[in-house]
Order: sequence, then structure tokens, then C-alpha cells
Amino acid sequence: MRQEEGAATGGTEPEAVDVRLAGRLAELRAERGWSLGELAERTGVSRSTLSRAERAEISPTASLLNRLCGVYGRTMSQLLSEVEAEPAQLVRAADQTVWEDQASGFVRRSVSPPHAGLRGELVEGRLRAGADIAYDRPPVPGLEQHIWVLDGRLEVMAQEAEHGLDAGDCLRLRVWGPTRFRCPGPDEVRYVLAVVLP
Repeated sequence: MRQEEGAATGGTEPEAVDVRLAGRLAELRAERGWSLGELAERTGVSRSTLSRAERAEISPTASLLNRLCGVYGRTMSQLLSEVEAEPAQLVRAADQTVWEDQASGFVRRSVSPPHAGLRGELVEGRLRAGADIAYDRPPVPGLEQHIWVLDGRLEVMAQEAEHGLDAGDCLRLRVWGPTRFRCPGPDEVRYVLAVVLP
């Protein structure tokens, strides 16, 4: 069964980052010579959803981007960095890309985006109370992750184990299969995700 994923942009103009992201997604598919049907088969996402994402008619959800990153062999940060200007060594707070999945209540700030010659990156994540995000696979098998909670409480399911993290706690793992991030509340959770390519 294919998933329908993505938040409609409604009658408003899409954000500039969504337009650039849509263009990059279309380029990646074209580079591989895949039809929308082939990409749908590889991702389990419907052709219409993929088509709308490539035309910036919807803002893709975190789950949809994760599926696309998996078939394109990229982390989410790598994909998002490809739609930004040439990366700089010093990344000012005002220049850090912020992306929001309004459907799930997930806000992602690319604090230290991927850079040529570097294997690690830093991401600040925020989940509103009750937010629950499931990823069916890592974008890169064996991806190393360090999840450090700054404020609130985060529940992480990975490798068939559930971990409850409070402020100051850090979970370290390599990701091979499905993961799930949940904010039980009552407040939002803010955390740092350090990602290291295998």
C-alpha cells in the first residue's frame, strides 16, 4: 500500500526552500532515468504525491523525505544542503536552514550542515507535545546518531528497544532499521542530533 505524504501548500505561495527542494528532487529522479512510476515502486509513495512534491504543490513531510533520501543514498541534511548556497565553514545562526513538517509538528534546524570532507553534521530538532514521527529505514544503513536532549522529554524507539530521554540524556546508536521519535509532553522537546556517516 502506498503512502500519501506531504502537507498541501494551500492557496499560499510555497516557501523558497520548498521550491528549490522540489527542483532538486526532480533532478535526482531525472539523473537516474526513473519514471514517477519507478520511483513510486521504490519508495512506496504514490505517483501523485511524488509528482506534487516535485512541483512544490506540497511541502514534503519528514517521513516522505526520509523515503526519498533512502532511494537516493543521502541523509536528509545532505539533501537539504544541496538546495542551499555553497557551504561555509562558519554557519551563523541566522543562516542555518530551518525546515518544518507542519503535519507532524517537527521543526529541524541544520546547525552544522554537511560539508565536503566532513563526515558529521549537527541538527537541532523540536517536536511539539504529542508529535510522533516514524521512519521505516535510515537514509544510509549503519548511520551513527547521537541524540542529546536539551529540554523536555523524548521517547526513541530503535532496534526494537524504547528509550526515554530527559533533559541532559544522550542516546548513542547506529541505525539499521526503523526508528520512531515521540514527544509525550506536556511540553515540546528540543534536542541535538549528531549524525556521522559510516
